[in-house]
Amino acid sequence: MTYVIGSACVDVMDKSCVQECPVDCIYEGARSMYINPDECVDCGACKLICRMEAIYYETDLPKDQQQHLADNAAFFNQTLPGREGPLGAPGGATNLGPVSIDTPLVAALPRRRSREC
Repeated sequence: MTYVIGSACVDVMDKSCVQECPVDCIYEGARSMYINPDECVDCGACKLICRMEAIYYETDLPKDQQQHLADNAAFFNQTLPGREGPLGAPGGATNLGPVSIDTPLVAALPRRRSREC
C-alpha cells in the first residue's frame, strides 16, 4: 500500500509534500511529483501537508483519479522516454534530483498555467 499523487499536482508542483516526507520518496518529474511505492512508509505526512489536496491513500483514490495509481508506479518501474532503464528505488529523491520527464499519462494531459499555492 502507498500514497499516490493525482492530477491536481500536474503543472502546479507545490512541493510542500517533499519537505514533509521523512523518507525522501517524492520525486520530481517535468510536470508532476511522484511517490515511489517501494520507498513510501505510508506515514501520511505528505497528504496532511498537501495544499492542493492531490495526495490520496491508494484505497481512497476517487474514481476519476484511479489511473494515477498505476501511473505513479510506472514512473519508477517502466523505462521512461530518454532513459536507459527504470528508475527503480534510487534511495531518495534529493540525491537523484529532478528527473525532468513524466509518464505518458501526465505528459499527454493538457497543459495548464502553473499556479502558486
